[in-house]
Amino acid sequence: MTDDLPAGSFSAWVTDALAAIRGARAAEVPCAGCTACCRSAQFVHVGPDETRTLARIPRRLLFPAPRRPPGHMVLGYDERGWCPMLTDAGCSIYEDRPRTCRTYDCRVFTAAAVRPDDQPDIEQRAGRWRFTLPDAAARARLEAVRAAARHLDRHPELLPAPGATQRAVTALEIHTLFLDPGADPRPDEVAAALAVRAPQGP
Repeated sequence: MTDDLPAGSFSAWVTDALAAIRGARAAEVPCAGCTACCRSAQFVHVGPDETRTLARIPRRLLFPAPRRPPGHMVLGYDERGWCPMLTDAGCSIYEDRPRTCRTYDCRVFTAAAVRPDDQPDIEQRAGRWRFTLPDAAARARLEAVRAAARHLDRHPELLPAPGATQRAVTALEIHTLFLDPGADPRPDEVAAALAVRAPQGP
């Protein structure tokens, strides 16, 4: 049995996580040396404005991002599924790591009760997080995030892109629509809420 990991106050985490998703700040994840997200065969988006990051990554490791405007790139992974910028000492470009990495927070899977897609290391890590829920408001907010995730599971057409990460993140973004117990907004209401989300950068 693995030990639980303190994920912090849920209410405070939601505020910080939404700020990171919207590009207002970096996620502050207590990784404690964990590199599961770096070893889980993930494609990492790098925007054209991330000039310091692009300068640090060898050009041969980048390719054009599908369904994105010119200049948007994707960093792939090696034959082990590891980010090629990961070394035994950790991320070799940590100070200039991509925005995607700066805002990634595996606690979103715990919050939304969503299992990562074929990523056992991330799933194992996410399964250990335990949020502090000091009051009824925090518990209601957690249930709202999970209700939003279940709604998106029934209406995958609402997601801007497929995948468990997108579903968990989107559930967090729209959870206020589900704060009333039993709330079941129409898909068009959810789509309207998603349409006015703050941009996440170029």
